[in-house]
Amino acid sequence: MKLFQHVQDIGDLRVALAEAQQVKRDRYQWQHLGRNKTALLIFFNNSLRTRLSTQKAAMNLGMNVIVLDVNQGAWKLETERGVVMDGDKSEHLLEAIPVMASYCDIIGVRSFARFESRQDDYEERILNQFIRYSGRPVFFMESATVHPLQAFADLITIAENRPDRPTSNPSREGGEKLRAANERSEALPLTGERGEGHLSSLCGKERPVKVVLTWAPHPKALPQAVPNSFAEWMNAAAATVTPPQGGAGGELDLALPPIDFVVTHPEGYELDLQFVGNARVEYDQMKAFEGADFIYAKNWSCPGVTRPEDYGKVLHDYHTMMDWCVGARQMAVTNDARFMHCLPVRRNMIVTDDVIEGPRSLVIPEAANREISAQVVLKRMLEAL
Repeated sequence: MKLFQHVQDIGDLRVALAEAQQVKRDRYQWQHLGRNKTALLIFFNNSLRTRLSTQKAAMNLGMNVIVLDVNQGAWKLETERGVVMDGDKSEHLLEAIPVMASYCDIIGVRSFARFESRQDDYEERILNQFIRYSGRPVFFMESATVHPLQAFADLITIAENRPDRPTSNPSREGGEKLRAANERSEALPLTGERGEGHLSSLCGKERPVKVVLTWAPHPKALPQAVPNSFAEWMNAAAATVTPPQGGAGGELDLALPPIDFVVTHPEGYELDLQFVGNARVEYDQMKAFEGADFIYAKNWSCPGVTRPEDYGKVLHDYHTMMDWCVGARQMAVTNDARFMHCLPVRRNMIVTDDVIEGPRSLVIPEAANREISAQVVLKRMLEAL
């Protein structure tokens, strides 16, 4: 693997999930791959989970890790060609990229949407310069339009926690295990005594697992990267229904569950077609939540699809949209759904305290799975060097 940006870069999702299962069993068995290799993690924007989980994943593989906060201590970088650099930016990205690349073997970059130009953001001008000029494998640690490490971790989390039976609710024991995992800040294991959360339970289920991506209010304009990638990966998972071909370690007797993917948001927040694909869009949040097995809440600003002039804007005063905050009212119409969010989350705007702290919340195991998704990606890149 030379590039990790979209779901197709990971290949067969069933193979990727099986590899995640192997990593969870023993994170340190591939340290020979990373010996004397260096990962450079470049942050143009703030991070907590991405920084820590990716550093940990690289260290698990025996790698050296360099972290660069571009806006804290580095020269300010110009990113546009043809600019007369007579301002506060001392170095151009076109020189900085090959210099940084000379110090590492793999590069991860985090650079958010600027909301100055939809075209610039959706063409991924910053990340594409790293791809073009670094000569190194590049993985996206959230860009203007995508967050694939998060989406991969989300898929792992859904695979671990899908309902065992089409019509049954998880047991009290399962709920207590989930609560304990939240308290320990650990991801649920991919294997269990009763098969709960086991990836091999992804076989042969008739009733689709209903996954709902819901918009929720926020006081600031946020990028579309997380919902874009989540939609892209859920659509790919929904299309992956045949048995996997080949295998690694003989563990690929897995099949993704049939997925019924629904996106719900107010009018004007339509996601770009390249990500949302043929997913069902429902403007009535309560209707969308009916019978759902997983609720994934996230705010995003106007993507500019149906309202190009409003790209990157908050379309309504958030005070008037608080009925979209995920609470007991919405969760009551679900199939005892699990709650997911990428974090950080604004409590009592995106989700109520009771829901995020409840036994059906997966936000901590979900965050812990960021280490696993990053390690699978880095492992594959090291294997391709």
